Amino acid sequence: MLVAPFILIAAVTGGLYALSPVIEKLIYADLLTVESAGAAPLPLSQQVAAARAANPDLHVSAVLPAASSTATTRVHFTDPTLGAEELKAVFVDPYTGTVLGSETSWFGSLPFSTWVDVLHRDLHLGEFGNLYSELAASWLWVVVLGGLLLWWVKFRTDRVRGRRARLIGVDRSVQGRARTLNWHGATGVWIAAALLFLSATGITWSPYAGEHVTDLRAAMSWQRPQLDTDLTGAAAATDGAHDGHGGMHTEPVDIAGVDLDHVVSVADRAGVAAPVEITVPTEPGQAIGVAEAAKAYRLTTDSAAIDPATMQVTSAVDYHRDYSLIAELADWGIRGHMGILFGLLNQLLLLAVALVSITVIVRGYRMWWQRRPTRGAAWALGRPPLRGGIAQAPLAGILVPAVLAVAVGWFLPLLGVTLLGFLAIDLIIGALGRRSARRRPSPPQH
Repeated sequence: MLVAPFILIAAVTGGLYALSPVIEKLIYADLLTVESAGAAPLPLSQQVAAARAANPDLHVSAVLPAASSTATTRVHFTDPTLGAEELKAVFVDPYTGTVLGSETSWFGSLPFSTWVDVLHRDLHLGEFGNLYSELAASWLWVVVLGGLLLWWVKFRTDRVRGRRARLIGVDRSVQGRARTLNWHGATGVWIAAALLFLSATGITWSPYAGEHVTDLRAAMSWQRPQLDTDLTGAAAATDGAHDGHGGMHTEPVDIAGVDLDHVVSVADRAGVAAPVEITVPTEPGQAIGVAEAAKAYRLTTDSAAIDPATMQVTSAVDYHRDYSLIAELADWGIRGHMGILFGLLNQLLLLAVALVSITVIVRGYRMWWQRRPTRGAAWALGRPPLRGGIAQAPLAGILVPAVLAVAVGWFLPLLGVTLLGFLAIDLIIGALGRRSARRRPSPPQH
């Protein structure tokens, strides 16, 4: 009853987030798409030169060559007037070299997607707002598993009593609260696996539980491998065999003097398939990084470091060789949560789950309202469970859930804190109820 509003907000904002890639393509169509007209694209270095000419005072940080025949090339610049994690994205027509315009980019997202992303994560309230999304992700799996258990118990009970029992189907013959319960339970089963997936992947982004996930992955060597772009060690290891450049990487890479098409070709031979993102180092002694860009149905993110002086691969990350199974699953899970793993299909599935989740939550509140007492009071809320169940349970039935609750509450701090708050409120309500019962006059004796 108390955590559902947070999950509801996450579902609404998550549904909008699922639609954001489609909306973004419409909003920024003039920047993202061009007419190919069957022409050959200009050399990539020439396209970047056009972007640099329009921004002579800024440093190129990354280049995303056109991913299709109708896509533009995107050149990212570091801009001191923007935020620490923001870049200036300049869009270039790959066939004419015309600069079409620019927008602020945040981790590859354009302004609309950035706004929706932040809305989903913290409601634009900063660190305080992050608590809402962590609370929703931390409790979602508990609510889902609890709901599945209750629905299974009802299903088994109905079968034992000879009543019509449906687990994933909707019984349209019933009315009132029974019909609301039927829709709530059946649709909850339909999306249960997706909700558990969203809960698990959402926790990895949370500020407090996410730290525990990061620590666990580090302890188990489940981290995502990082590409080594350091050239000073590579130069020392080869004893200066870089045609006079060994140990002399004292200046940052000048992108104007690099054949970027050659860089992409070298990376391709190293197993890094297009579309790619080229990362230009800003510090001396660093190689150019080339990594596979996000693409629908792409399961890998291979990458390679290339020495711009020799065009040799100095380091590489092979997805299936260097990633552990858990790291691969985590990577796929995050991309699935973001709606980019399977493209439009992924986004439509996320939207469907969000919409169904909203109906499940609304029906849950309606079911609670329909369960309220209608006699003995002019107005009342849904009946709470009978008190005393814990006290009557066997010792193991108390200790085992308590130990599990402490462990889960430590790993998911917001779940633990709110659970303690719920217990404290429940104890206070129970104490007030007993106190009121003692003060109530006894019925007259006859």
